[in-house]
Amino acid sequence: MAHFELVMPKLGESIEEATITKWFVNVGDRVEDDDVLLEIATDKVDSEIPSPVAGTVTRINVQQDQTVAVGTVIAIIDTGGEDTAAEDAVAATAAEVPSQAPVSEARSGEPSGIGTQGASVPPAGTRASGRPSGVPGTGGKGRFYSPLVLTIAREEGISMEELDSIQGSGKDGRVQKKDVMRFLETRTRPVTTAGTAGTEAVVGPPAQEAGKPRVSASISEGDEIIEMDRVRKLIAEHMIRSKQTSAHVTNMIEADVTDIVLWRNQVKDEFERREGEKITYLPVFLEATIQALKDFPMINASVDGERIILKRDINLGIAVAIPSGNLIVPVIKKADSLNLLGLTKALNKMAENARNNKLSPDDITGGTFTISNFGTFRNVMGTPIINQPQVAILAIGTVEKKPAVIETSTGDVIGIRHKMFLSLTYDHRIIDGAYGGAYLRKLADIMEGFDLNRTI
Repeated sequence: MAHFELVMPKLGESIEEATITKWFVNVGDRVEDDDVLLEIATDKVDSEIPSPVAGTVTRINVQQDQTVAVGTVIAIIDTGGEDTAAEDAVAATAAEVPSQAPVSEARSGEPSGIGTQGASVPPAGTRASGRPSGVPGTGGKGRFYSPLVLTIAREEGISMEELDSIQGSGKDGRVQKKDVMRFLETRTRPVTTAGTAGTEAVVGPPAQEAGKPRVSASISEGDEIIEMDRVRKLIAEHMIRSKQTSAHVTNMIEADVTDIVLWRNQVKDEFERREGEKITYLPVFLEATIQALKDFPMINASVDGERIILKRDINLGIAVAIPSGNLIVPVIKKADSLNLLGLTKALNKMAENARNNKLSPDDITGGTFTISNFGTFRNVMGTPIINQPQVAILAIGTVEKKPAVIETSTGDVIGIRHKMFLSLTYDHRIIDGAYGGAYLRKLADIMEGFDLNRTI
């Protein structure tokens, strides 16, 4: 019988290992081409891995929650499709492989460690096929549902009727994970609380890590409890680590961007007809940011112990809110090599990929400076947290019409101007207030000196 070796894929140039967060199949399961086999995670994103072939899973080499190197064989699929062969393989696997192997073997990436990994154990509430009990593989409309979708349905209490009502975005209308998560965002259900009627219960985190203070929260009847997903946990850890690493200081300045607003109003319609996409203020702000960074290289740097690393390239990270409610920071690589048109197209493509969950791990690594656009939410200003190992982050507020004093050749007058706040949070270990303030002033001067007659 023919065997197909499933290996841990390389998810980006800088990704060398990944963690298996969940298996959706067990040894002996029959899978079809494009069925989701497992979910893996890096430090940045989670990814579903589909089966590249049809066949029977005869061996699972790496257990859930273990980390392995890219290229490691994590499972074997028999493409011959004979049930008896699959049963023999299941028996052989059970006889040869111990029930659990140390995580260190999986991390080493050595072939000797792979051969000693055990087959995965079906989670509670599943049948031998890996399908959640009480949820069939097809709905009343005859639609096929992947093991991942069925597992989410079981965990979230989604009925088959509700599954059948979800509009799928996959091939031939197949329901995918993002479709189910979108459905859950608009669906509410009561959550059982730890307290009883008329009383309050005090609970702490389920598992307390050594050295971390315990903070308890009171829970009253009717309160909703939401478990953090993996991405939110990573964001929380990253933010705390940043505060513990860098001495955060924030400077603010108000910039007059009237000429930028008037210019965009002049060119936006013709640009959309010509390029087939919109132009916003943000590409202009990015261009100004890059120009100012060239004059203040210490802002585009990182700290390594007692060494300061000045970055050659300017890789701009843009903080983007994604459909799950979490935040992600895709990066425009070598942004300093792009003109205004190139920045506009790169920004629009990045935003579209973020909205559709199509960002690759390589798209969100390698940033040297980050911009957080508070203006998207019509917020005036903000004090963002530095995205380590960078040393500064820029916050852009909303553009508002304001009365302002305008100097003219005949004296001062009051006029209506378009203004916005810029906030620079920087690492005071290497950037002093004078340097950070000078960069912010330079950035505002570039924006205020924008050429109204510019072409794009």
